[in-house]
Amino acid sequence: MPVFSADPARIDVALVHRWLSEESYWAKGRPRATQDVAMAGSRNYGVYDEATGAQLAYARVVTDGALFAWLCDVFVAPAVRGTGAGKLLLQGVLDDLEPLGLKRMLLATADAQELYRRFGFAELSGEMAWMIRQS
Repeated sequence: MPVFSADPARIDVALVHRWLSEESYWAKGRPRATQDVAMAGSRNYGVYDEATGAQLAYARVVTDGALFAWLCDVFVAPAVRGTGAGKLLLQGVLDDLEPLGLKRMLLATADAQELYRRFGFAELSGEMAWMIRQS
């Protein structure tokens, strides 16, 4: 049975780095030092196998704690995709952030739009033009 945790001490940092730097499409090749800094400046979440304690999924959130959050680096181990671990992770993250009363939460995904829609996310639209600066 998988369990959600918001305890950053439970994160298997080496495993998360391997997942992201080797298996994700958005962070391939990310150096460990960069990942460590990103994690230190974020809220970190995981889903774990209740019996073994093994980490099954990860997400981090960058937030000011009052108005805005960016959900990123969401990764579910390939062996447990489709078993509900991703849903448990997202619900846990949203429940943890709920008391903050954030006005906006953003994310970017190339392949999981339907999952995020189930949790209230929608494509950007409206009067404002969202812009990006990349380096």
